[in-house]
Parts: sequence; structure tokens; C-alpha cells
Amino acid sequence: MNKYMKILVCVATCLAVGYYSGQVTQESVHTWFPTLKKPFFNPPNWLFMPVWTMLYIIMGVAAGLVWDKYESDKYEVRNALVMFTVQLLLNMLWSILFFALQNPMLAMLEIIVLFLMIYETHYKFKHISKTAANLLIPYMAWVGFATILNISIWYLNREI
Repeated sequence: MNKYMKILVCVATCLAVGYYSGQVTQESVHTWFPTLKKPFFNPPNWLFMPVWTMLYIIMGVAAGLVWDKYESDKYEVRNALVMFTVQLLLNMLWSILFFALQNPMLAMLEIIVLFLMIYETHYKFKHISKTAANLLIPYMAWVGFATILNISIWYLNREI
């Protein structure tokens, strides 16, 4: 498989995860989420879909670039792609915990782990492809912001 097909497979996989995550959030976004107290810096709901779509695309491109280096360093590439897969599954799990289970506290704990896994994935990607690693920076920044947002929502809505 050539580099562009690998990128296409990875982008399609990431978009599929994003689609599933979006499906999980649909009902709660319109019913439960509006009832929560949110911090002043909470973005409008319409912003999330385009941002996440772009992030899933660049995540897929990054993973495809790393996968393309498989023949030159099988061990490192395999480890990096396993790490990428774990963080992608954690990404999906966050939507389930926060929106489907409506549990901001559990989602808060999970998103901290997710952020650390993205950082570790970035670190592993950097040793294989600097371009792939750099493509993960916007994703890491957004999840960092989402972590602060999740913590704030939990704090504002905790039972005293």
C-alpha cells in the first residue's frame, strides 16, 4: 500500500471514530448538556463539529505518515501506532463517559489520561516523523483546552 492509501485509511478510521463519538453525544447535547453550568470560556456548540472534524483529519494524516515508515523501523512504528490507537480509543471513551453516561467527574479523570497519552504519542511520532508529530500539536492543544473545560464544568456542577 502506498503512502497516500495509508493516510486515507488512517483518516477514514479517525473520522469513523469521530462520527461514532458524535452519535454518542447527540441526545445529551440537546437535553442534558444545556442544563449544566458552564464557564465563561465555553465555546458555542456549533464550533465543536468543525474543529473535531479538522482534528480527526490531521490526526489521520499524522498516523498515515508514521505508518508509511514501517519498513524502515518496524518496532518503533508499531509502538507508536499502538499508542496512537490507545489514545484514539480513549478519545472515543471520553464522549461516552461525559455525554452518554453524563458523568463529568469520570470524564475529567479520563481526559487527563487521554492528554498524557496524546503527549506520549507525540513523543513517539517525533522520533519517526517530525511532520507527523507537529500535526498532533493542534490536537494536543485542543484536548488541553477541553481538559480545562471539563474540569470547570465538573467543578461548577459538583454536588456540595
